[in-house]
Amino acid sequence: MRLAEIWRYPLKSMAGERLAAAELRRDGVEGDRVVQVWDERNRILTARTHPELLRLHATIGADGQPQVDGLPWADPEVTRRVEAAAGPGARLRRFEGEERFDILPLLVATDGSLAAFGRDHRRLRPNLVISGVEGLAERGWEGRMLRVGRARVGLADLRGRCVMTTWDPDTHAQDVGVLRDIARRFDGRLCLNAAVLEPGRVEVGDTVELLGHWTPTS
Repeated sequence: MRLAEIWRYPLKSMAGERLAAAELRRDGVEGDRVVQVWDERNRILTARTHPELLRLHATIGADGQPQVDGLPWADPEVTRRVEAAAGPGARLRRFEGEERFDILPLLVATDGSLAAFGRDHRRLRPNLVISGVEGLAERGWEGRMLRVGRARVGLADLRGRCVMTTWDPDTHAQDVGVLRDIARRFDGRLCLNAAVLEPGRVEVGDTVELLGHWTPTS
């Protein structure tokens, strides 16, 4: 097996960026979801309720700072676009606590399951895509570990999918049949929630090895 793709989403619920290499830290891919959209009641807003956020494209600039559509994330124009997508009073805030993740810091997908899914896999928003996996083998990997490059990753459980999968990443048109299909064919679950057990650098093309079991600490 090989590491085929690495994805990072510097601003939670916005379109992300594909990387050739990344540092895996205890809190996932370095720079992942480090800025979020917050409302006036101090709650994080996501594309589950504000899908227009998916139209905004987040990257990390040459200076190491998050950008939105090529602009610094604190730029007033970015604030205007965020309000247009998420409503008046919506603001960006940088918060790097692990609570910024819905479940665990990593989402791992395999080429076998993505082929079975049969749609643009950006809908699933994985961090790591593993190639060389036959069919739906990942569904038997819960509780196992992966050695990926210099890092070791613990696979917790299959991810229950939500309405975000129904939005096309390019046209932004909604197809609710996508989520119904995931429920019908995959019991509502695709890809694996994962934790970084041993941090390290990973690169596309790295060898991936399936290891034994681990016990989540929480």
